[in-house]
Amino acid sequence: MLCDVDLPLSLGVLRRGPGDPTYRATADGAIWRACLTPQGPASVRVRRLGERVELAAWGGGADWLVANGPAMIGARDDPGGFAQLVAGHPLLAEAHRRHARLRLVRTGLVVQSLIPAILEQRVTTIEAFRAWRRIVEHHGTPAPGPAPQELRVPPAPEVWALIPSWEWHRHGVDGKRSSTVMRAVRVAGGLERIGALTGEEAVQRLCTIPGIGIWTAAETAQRSHGHADALSVGDLHLSKHIGYALTGERDADDARMLELLEPFRPHRYRAARLILLTGPGQPRRTPRARIQDHRRH
Repeated sequence: MLCDVDLPLSLGVLRRGPGDPTYRATADGAIWRACLTPQGPASVRVRRLGERVELAAWGGGADWLVANGPAMIGARDDPGGFAQLVAGHPLLAEAHRRHARLRLVRTGLVVQSLIPAILEQRVTTIEAFRAWRRIVEHHGTPAPGPAPQELRVPPAPEVWALIPSWEWHRHGVDGKRSSTVMRAVRVAGGLERIGALTGEEAVQRLCTIPGIGIWTAAETAQRSHGHADALSVGDLHLSKHIGYALTGERDADDARMLELLEPFRPHRYRAARLILLTGPGQPRRTPRARIQDHRRH
């Protein structure tokens, strides 16, 4: 398909850390992803061939992935109107110019977007990425087709539901997060139907599950729905980064971040993504968060 999308930049949000077993970028420039689709496990290879993007899939869910492929790589994202919104803001106008081929992906796979977001609640990304990697390596299945050997399809909901408490503990996941995952996978069928809703409706529906708040719902909808306005309110660092990049303020809170990004509605997540890519980072004034080893608790 003809597609003017920066594939590594756009698809990169689906990668949960450099060791994510469900995502691989290979030396030939291809990006591989393993998914559990409504039609079964599948792997997909995306690569650019000149002005065209080639998408090939294998496994029981291959047809589903091919049908949803354009949305998954961001080709269905419509940034229309965003250029006008940022025209009067030098930082964002320049960021948009530099990353004009950035698109927001829409995977349509709610559970595969939700579980890693739950694992990332209230811990460092290093801890969360490690837990996701270990669990998928232990309980996932080999990706079908000629995929990289280490690529794995994430566990099915019924497999997540059978992981015992001691194993969650061994992988560094505390009881609160593991309980939230368990509640989510019990209603996995209903969650996947959320994929047909608008991004805002999906956020509202996700927030009805105990243990899932606006941060987790937004992180999910950004990926499953390509929700251009889904802000990760409650993030430990985001508001300060946005505030510093836009105004030089060092201690902006969520309310201030929402105020600063309001002019860019309904593209507030798109604006935040561009700021994170290009905006000046706030100088660190405190030590990095200490990684907790929950296996010792």
